[in-house]
Amino acid sequence: MDAVPGGRPSGPRILVFSTNTISDPGIDLAGSAHMHYPASVVVISVPCSSGVKPSWILHALEKGFDGVFIAADGGDCAYLPNCTDRTGKVVEQAQQALRDRGMDPRRLKMAAICSVCAESFASHMEKFHAALAKLAPDAAGAHNG
Repeated sequence: MDAVPGGRPSGPRILVFSTNTISDPGIDLAGSAHMHYPASVVVISVPCSSGVKPSWILHALEKGFDGVFIAADGGDCAYLPNCTDRTGKVVEQAQQALRDRGMDPRRLKMAAICSVCAESFASHMEKFHAALAKLAPDAAGAHNG
């Protein structure tokens, strides 16, 4: 991927919240297998996807990320049997907060990424990156490169 002056990758920047026991290994596998996905993807590990706060998502978008992706635990969560439902509620709350601030709720995506889901992760990043590139910049801070 091309870089803009200063070395930052061009195109939409994506922040990924990944879980350290479930989705991190799948994301690491994508990297070690040299699978292509945008260089503008930044990953932060969390213990459980349901612990992501809507305020974190808003903060990321207000500080210059163009999109946020939650790599959810799905049914594999070791902490909560209803992790998927809780994470879904986080996404709903965050998307409503985005609407309230005049931001496009499509800047937030969630999908279950398992420990061997390297190809799935790379595909999600490619598709989300392309979708974000088509969105108009939001007044609250998100931009397109």
